Amino acid sequence: MNATHPRQPPTAAPRPNPTAAPRRGPRPLNLHLILGASRGLAALMNPLPNPPHSGPGWPSWNSGWPRSKAGQAEAARIAASLGPLGASPEAFRAAVLRRLWREDRALLRGLAAYRRHPHARRLIDPPVLWQEGSARLLDFGGGGRPVLFVPSLVNRATVLDLDEGASLMRFLAGQGVRPLLLDWGWPGPIERRFTLTDHIAGRLERALMAAPQGLILAGYCMGGLLALAAAIRRPDRVSALALLATPWDFAADPQAATVARLLPGFEPLMAPMGALSVDLLQSLFAMMDPYGIPEKFRAFGRLDPESDRARRFVVLEDWLNDGVPLAAPVAREALGDWYGRNATARGEWAVAGLPVNPGDWRGPTFLAIPARDRIVLPASALPLAAALPGATVHLAKAGHIGMVAGQGAEAALWRPLLEWLRRQ
Repeated sequence: MNATHPRQPPTAAPRPNPTAAPRRGPRPLNLHLILGASRGLAALMNPLPNPPHSGPGWPSWNSGWPRSKAGQAEAARIAASLGPLGASPEAFRAAVLRRLWREDRALLRGLAAYRRHPHARRLIDPPVLWQEGSARLLDFGGGGRPVLFVPSLVNRATVLDLDEGASLMRFLAGQGVRPLLLDWGWPGPIERRFTLTDHIAGRLERALMAAPQGLILAGYCMGGLLALAAAIRRPDRVSALALLATPWDFAADPQAATVARLLPGFEPLMAPMGALSVDLLQSLFAMMDPYGIPEKFRAFGRLDPESDRARRFVVLEDWLNDGVPLAAPVAREALGDWYGRNATARGEWAVAGLPVNPGDWRGPTFLAIPARDRIVLPASALPLAAALPGATVHLAKAGHIGMVAGQGAEAALWRPLLEWLRRQ
């Protein structure tokens, strides 16, 4: 389907029925509960680097117990807080258990506060400019220079249109830019057979053909790799390129090889539905920052539930927990070729036979690299800047998601990106 629609102002939907099913997140819940307790348990199970005394009660370095650096650091902090009592292994273990109980209560309090919070995303989607299968091209109006945004395949596109006052798309539309958002949608039976080439040389290129000419192409995270490949393939349709938190040198991430080694074990799990499930994807993200999610829910439990910060937390968590499966062929390419072989930085990644060589892109480029990114490390993103001649590099004081949808997103990314767009 290919149709145009007049600009329609965003409208609000009714609030959800309070009797509806409670929130499910964070997903997978059992994993995050285990991770929430694991740091304190690691302190209990790990010997101190320099125990106050040796002898009965204090485990030795040769005990065979796990030797976690995080556990060692936590154990040292707890022992130091006890003062002279730290010389007693019984006092140390009792202090660890008290810490565990406090942190468990704080985590459960934060989870309960999130699950019962009344706020929910209320934005209505803008008109659809083009649609094919599960994919839609959403037109946010604005009347200015068209900019087509390409999100990742592993999360909902709504991270770029999150909530009232938290939408990069609606911010740009209000500043004289015409944002278009490619929503990949939920992969059906056809999309679950797609490769990266099907997405890039197929759906993305056809979306480019349906969009106005002379557009700027912008990609976020994995979507940045898709946008880069499409721009190299279709310079006749793309005048400039913006890459936001886009990985390139996967070898710069010390966890990349570990992630790639999981692929054979995922094969039997992907077989029934032809995709990597949402919970498996969420587990992979949890590996990148195992203590991060329990910590943020403990912090959320201390927030005023009526505050803007609490509402932003809720809609972001709702987005995270409303993920989409990743088609098995794409999962094999991403985990095996990108994370495993580092095919991007090695010059071995090709789409429909055409190598994706950043040096082949001759147009203007804007790269936004979040300084606190734990998903796409700056060390992975910066080599792409070096490979793109004349790229404008913006180091954002934010994290991977915070840069596009957090409380400080307007200063961290929205306005610097807007200024660059106005110069194109």
